[in-house]
Amino acid sequence: MDALAGLLDGPRARGAFLLRMVMEPPWSVRIEDGAPICVMCVTAGEAWVVPDVGEAVPLRPGDIAVVRGPAAYTVADAPDAPPRAVIGPDGVCTTLTGEPLADSMRLGVRTWGNASDGGTTVLVGTYRMDGEVGRRLLDALPELIHLPADAWNCPLMPFLGEEIARDEPGQSVVLDRVLDLLLISGVRAWFSRPGAEAPAWYRALGDPVVGRALRLLQDDPAHPWTVASLAAKTGVSRAALARRFTELVGEPPMGYLTGWRLALAADLLRDSDATIESVARQVGYSGAFALSAAFKRVRGVSPQEHRVAGA
Repeated sequence: MDALAGLLDGPRARGAFLLRMVMEPPWSVRIEDGAPICVMCVTAGEAWVVPDVGEAVPLRPGDIAVVRGPAAYTVADAPDAPPRAVIGPDGVCTTLTGEPLADSMRLGVRTWGNASDGGTTVLVGTYRMDGEVGRRLLDALPELIHLPADAWNCPLMPFLGEEIARDEPGQSVVLDRVLDLLLISGVRAWFSRPGAEAPAWYRALGDPVVGRALRLLQDDPAHPWTVASLAAKTGVSRAALARRFTELVGEPPMGYLTGWRLALAADLLRDSDATIESVARQVGYSGAFALSAAFKRVRGVSPQEHRVAGA
């Protein structure tokens, strides 16, 4: 598995929130849903993404924006437009005073806005839970990615525009997979930009020693790895590996392994019915107690609480 494939082997939308937003100025929507990632594509007109911290970004036809949560932000027809509506958790839309807007602004199947013939159309796809997007991917992304139309060539946008308003059996699954592909295509294009800043561990995969160690840990996390055994596999001393790994990745080998094991465990807990004991052994822990202790220490919740939260 190459470095980029390893990074992108994570998006798994399940019942994602997708809609086509049709607007006529003036309009401005405050996003406070706390979602881990939202993907936005403009197919007509112009929209602005306005983060609370940082510069506002204009979106024009063919552009894509990937916004990493949970921080709130605003999408509007102008960078200084005051919010007129708020979208909260689970896509619930209200006025600024809390009055529901879902019915009054519904324009059709997965279509929402203030005018059926509005001049601006934005396709919106939102991942609802952290577990649907790999933690490594979230950690690797800035709070806002903007790819103008001339920076990438993706045929998925018009396809999503056609599919998003259909009401057919299995349509939600189709849209989930299209959203995954759109996110992956956008992130891949962003990483491919000249001078793109990749995360430390991603760059470290190109190092002949540390890259080898990272692949060993990623490919076989259940193995009882030690710094000494990793050093033997990579052909350097234990001290040299520990120093070089920490310098390039930003954390020691065993710290990285712990994070990788817990990330895998988190996905298994949400995506399968395997017992906590079974999950523990699959990712390299001696049993449920050992996994629970590590999970609670690093993530602040027990494996069972994590599983229930993602149900």
